[in-house]
Parts: sequence; structure tokens; C-alpha cells
Amino acid sequence: MKKSVEEDVFIPLYPKSTVEDKSSLRSKFQERCFWSAVKLLSNVLLWDGIVQEDALRGLGLNKLLNRYLLLNLLNTPPGLDHIEKCSKVVACFPQRWFQDLKSGSTLPELLNFCQHLLQ
Repeated sequence: MKKSVEEDVFIPLYPKSTVEDKSSLRSKFQERCFWSAVKLLSNVLLWDGIVQEDALRGLGLNKLLNRYLLLNLLNTPPGLDHIEKCSKVVACFPQRWFQDLKSGSTLPELLNFCQHLLQ
């Protein structure tokens, strides 16, 4: 899993003006890369309860979410596409990770993502 996250994930960053045109080749390529990374995030986090939680949070949250996916989300124009992307990312998280958290708090690795969602 570590090798896939470190070597196989690539999401190009293009200027917002380039990706706003959903029919452009750059926009389509960036979208495919984003959704591939979301699928990998989902697959990595499915190992919850089997692989050590710290390792999963490091790979899934620190590397995939914070290094790749969040940068793309910050560059995505507001709208239904953005909401769908955020919803799919949230759906990947194991619910067990949030059971013992106090109201209004989150995992440290999710602080930047949470701040993005609040904005």
C-alpha cells in the first residue's frame, strides 16, 4: 500500500481557469487522477481493523488526503462537483475513528480538511 501511495498517485495541478472548462483534456485528466486517488484512499482505509491504525492514518490521511486530494479540492471551483468530491472522501473514513471523539472535535490529521469543509 505504501508503495502505491508513494509511487502511483499523481494529480496534476492546473490553474483554475484551465480546469473550469470540464471538456478540456487537462480537466478530464485531472478528474481521472483525482478519482483514482479517492479509490485508493477507500481501498487503503478498508484495511481498518486489520492493519495498525497509525499506519492507515499515515498513509490514508497524511499522504493521500493531505498531500494529494486536499490540494485538488482547494483548486476545485465551488459547486455540485466540489460537494460530490468532498462527500466521497468523507465516505471513505471508518466510522469507528470518530466514535470516541468529543463533539466539535476531529482527528488531528483531518484538521485541514475540516477547515476546508467549513469554508
